Amino acid sequence: MIILITGATSGIGRAAAEIFAGQKHDLILTGRREDRLSDFTNQLKNKFQIEILPLCFDIRNREAVKTAIEQLPERWKSIDVLLNNAGLAAGLDFIQEGSIDDWDQMIDTNLKGLLYITRAVSPGMAARKKGHIINIGSIAGKLVYPKGNVYCATKFAVDALTQGMRIDLLEHGIKVSQVCPGAVETEFSDVRFKGDKALADTVYSGYQPLSAYDIANAVSWIVNLPQHVNINDLTIMPVAQAAPAYHYKK
Repeated sequence: MIILITGATSGIGRAAAEIFAGQKHDLILTGRREDRLSDFTNQLKNKFQIEILPLCFDIRNREAVKTAIEQLPERWKSIDVLLNNAGLAAGLDFIQEGSIDDWDQMIDTNLKGLLYITRAVSPGMAARKKGHIINIGSIAGKLVYPKGNVYCATKFAVDALTQGMRIDLLEHGIKVSQVCPGAVETEFSDVRFKGDKALADTVYSGYQPLSAYDIANAVSWIVNLPQHVNINDLTIMPVAQAAPAYHYKK
């Protein structure tokens, strides 16, 4: 298969790329950080002897997304799986104190970016009557938590979009799935707290969070199910977490 992964240079996207490379699928990897993207691409090529096409662009840039997909070499156009992984949280503030710049960044990445790449890739899937779109949502798209306001809103929107996509693409035989993780120890909190490592580390202290590979393995399982089977919605939590703001810490 040809699998396109957005946000592939870290976290769940990176873990998923490694797992799919080990299964000998060819990959289109996207990311904003060209040095990371290039290094990771070379690592996977050398280790797994697969074909990889790196595409360096910001998912928030509508024209960059459109151009990248339109200019795919012929051999890469038949994308079998789109893993909409790129996403982030920016800031953790009460709504009346929130940063509008943070809000724009989350809306543009988590929601509009997902729409841009889906709009660019899905017509080809519809024409071929084949494909699978997997959106990485969040427990924050199911349950709201204090100061999560806009981040939660973007993930609630991903939940709704996943349902809408599944309805719209049903007649074309395209699978649409959503995976909603709880606490996953990645760069997520480093980004949210703008590089404040000490603060970010407190998010995962006192209990065992999920790893990026826990989620990536679930994504792999979903992709490799029989053609007549679709996982609509999968929520995955660490045992020590009952809800976004409820953890059992030792």
